[in-house]
Amino acid sequence: MIPAPPRRRRSPVVPALVAVLALVMAGVMFGMSRLGGTPGGETVLLIDPQGGSTGARSLSPQEAASRSLAGSLTAQWARRRADDPLARGRVDAPVLMIVFSEFQCPFCGKYARDIHPRLQRYVDDGTLRMEWRDFPYLGKESTTVAIAARAAGRQGRFWEFHDAWFAAQPPPNSGRATPAYLERIASQAGADPAAFRRDLTDPALAEAVTADVEAARRVGIGGTPAFLINGTIIMGAQPVEDFVRAVDAEARLARAR
Repeated sequence: MIPAPPRRRRSPVVPALVAVLALVMAGVMFGMSRLGGTPGGETVLLIDPQGGSTGARSLSPQEAASRSLAGSLTAQWARRRADDPLARGRVDAPVLMIVFSEFQCPFCGKYARDIHPRLQRYVDDGTLRMEWRDFPYLGKESTTVAIAARAAGRQGRFWEFHDAWFAAQPPPNSGRATPAYLERIASQAGADPAAFRRDLTDPALAEAVTADVEAARRVGIGGTPAFLINGTIIMGAQPVEDFVRAVDAEARLARAR
């Protein structure tokens, strides 16, 4: 079982990653903003490439270092496999967004319901590829749901399961993540129930979830949601405008290369 760190009920940020970035390059961070609509108005991090993406000005050395680190992390996590069931979009899309998420996280639910669908247009026009990474840190039920989503993914229904789960997301550790409930979600997603039940107990899926968690911890991920978008890091369920701005800016940078 994946050990769960102490619960952080109110913070959507990724504190360990913030610490890693701050230690690696003190003074590099910029673009701090408030997360609208969250309890307590926590401060979250946005590394924004907009200033250097239009040719209006050159990036400062600190901003360039930030982008270099973000780009390095994105490249480290990229899979770019055409048969990846946990991905959406063309493998050669100019913008890659790595999504670190967890199925019980309320802020991940906010992103999934309010922001994720509004980025689909970038997937459809070939600009954006999304790749999911599991980080189930809120308890055993988080791991159970992550495995179930991958079981649905074996039938090409990962994202349908993702959408169905988050549409009626239960509170964390509510006891709802039973085999019967997960099978109902999988059926809503269009998965064959018998195949889903069989795959749900396949240890290879649990091992894949564990591998994601261990890799995330190695680079300092400590919570969800977090996003690597080429050279941009966004933490928390930021307003959709921040994601749109980041994707547009990264697409311009990619086309200019």
